[in-house]
Amino acid sequence: MHEMSLVEGVRQLIDDAAGREGFSRVRSVRVEIGQLAGVEREAFEFCFELAMKGGIADGARLDIVATPGRGRCLACGDEGALAAVFDACASCGGYPVEVTGGTAMRVIDLEVE
Repeated sequence: MHEMSLVEGVRQLIDDAAGREGFSRVRSVRVEIGQLAGVEREAFEFCFELAMKGGIADGARLDIVATPGRGRCLACGDEGALAAVFDACASCGGYPVEVTGGTAMRVIDLEVE
């Protein structure tokens, strides 16, 4: 389950930020996860709770901002929603569709004390 390694990266980011900024408690963590990022939301939430135990983000609220997949058809040039990486163009049915959005996962911000 790669979600655990992703969450451990978030915990490391939080610990590093706390060392730099001097905060002692995290109340909430807002994370953007793209539809095409390959991250299972429920697994991420489960791992988040486990990985934050005993640290400064223990009990912190996790807010996930889901961003839709986007793509541009190389056959017709249309741009639009893309549900999966290898989907056909919704307009012309053509391939390939270049992924242009929805692949990122990033920490947006932290609410801290």
